[in-house]
Amino acid sequence: MTSSQAQPPAHPYIPNTVPAVRQAMLDEIGAASVEEFYADIPDAIRLHRPLDLPAPLTSEAELGRHMEELLARNTSTRQALSFLGSGCYQHHVPAVVDEIVNRGEFLTAYAGEPYEDHGRFQALWEYQSMMAELLDVEVVNVPVYDGFQAAGTALRMAGRITGRRRLVVATATDADKLSRIRDYVRPDHDVSVVPVDRETGRADLDAVRELLARGDTAAVYAESPSAAGLVDESLPELAELAHAAGALYVVGCNPLTLGVLAPPSSYGADIACGDIQPLGIHQSFGGGNAGFIATRDEERLVAEFPSRLFGLVPTTVDGEYGFGDVAYERTSFARREEGKEWVGTAAALHGIGAGVYLALMGPQGMREIGETILALTAYARRRLAHVPCVDVPFGEALHFADFTVRYSGARTAAEIRAGLKERGIFGGVPTGEREAVYCVTEVHTKADIDRLATTLEEIVK
Repeated sequence: MTSSQAQPPAHPYIPNTVPAVRQAMLDEIGAASVEEFYADIPDAIRLHRPLDLPAPLTSEAELGRHMEELLARNTSTRQALSFLGSGCYQHHVPAVVDEIVNRGEFLTAYAGEPYEDHGRFQALWEYQSMMAELLDVEVVNVPVYDGFQAAGTALRMAGRITGRRRLVVATATDADKLSRIRDYVRPDHDVSVVPVDRETGRADLDAVRELLARGDTAAVYAESPSAAGLVDESLPELAELAHAAGALYVVGCNPLTLGVLAPPSSYGADIACGDIQPLGIHQSFGGGNAGFIATRDEERLVAEFPSRLFGLVPTTVDGEYGFGDVAYERTSFARREEGKEWVGTAAALHGIGAGVYLALMGPQGMREIGETILALTAYARRRLAHVPCVDVPFGEALHFADFTVRYSGARTAAEIRAGLKERGIFGGVPTGEREAVYCVTEVHTKADIDRLATTLEEIVK
């Protein structure tokens, strides 16, 4: 084998794979090899071999057939009776939402540029405006990847404002979300999780107060509803504790609750964040998500948004207005490697979809859907509480969509979830060996909930 044969081949479609080009790029940045870029990835999870891929498909028709075969293995939550929630919810998506987001003018994840995407800027500005009205604040960003990232970014904003290191999580938070937050803030912050009271599900105020007394907390983070679906009556008191300790109060919320629940800003939140998936975005097998961050119009807060904000300004023509970036120089798009935080591709299309959804629903629609979900959640909790070997904790505490159950029989939560799936029902996401979370929304009927209860009577023993 000659030296030229030992060189990796240049790919016909992937740029910069010509060995000489690749070497020039490595020389420019002072790296010995591409392997140096992967140094942070633990060796134990590196594959160290080529992917086990099937033989190349030589035509578009073959590829199409292959993909159809793969997709046919899926069972969506619209095909089965699903009680899955925990951050990605099954809601009715009005047909007009899909009609608008699939228009060619909008069909991209990117937010666009002012010289070519003025209509998209206007649509996103209108999304921001409706979200701001819903949240009772002045500033809402163009959507980031998802609610997980929005929470991580909101907490990093609080860290930059206060110059402190500790972040205190005071309410029940989904384990996956907590993992993402830890990863996102790890270079600059330590996360202290205060377990909630097991009997009430509410925040342990004494434990939070004790942590805050150390004087190094940048933010107290709480969720409404919590990961257990509980609306914690202690949320205003957490704001008072945070502010008394010189920390900011960051609240993650489900925006679909805001037709019936008070917005975080009304009980002291400095930064609100969350996921807009409930606002007209399909579950897409767990992938239809986009995150929002919202604050008052205060310079110290707005200056720390790393993502884009679109505003409305008058032009030189009387009565004519334009839509464009607000303080673009603050963003990582403008500052590149000098940015305060990296923010990559937006989820702008989901923002447009959420804007269409909010416009369709209006205040009355948001109130009606909120009341419907509250009523169905309460019915489901009462109904399942009558199933033998099932306990529904936290008494009469208000719940929205998600709620916790505990099993006292011989079967584990994982076994019960598998048993439900065998009977065509999705639900009961395990949060412990004998504890799980269920979810109901406006798409469910009392008959659906009764079927779940009857099926659980067969399985939970």
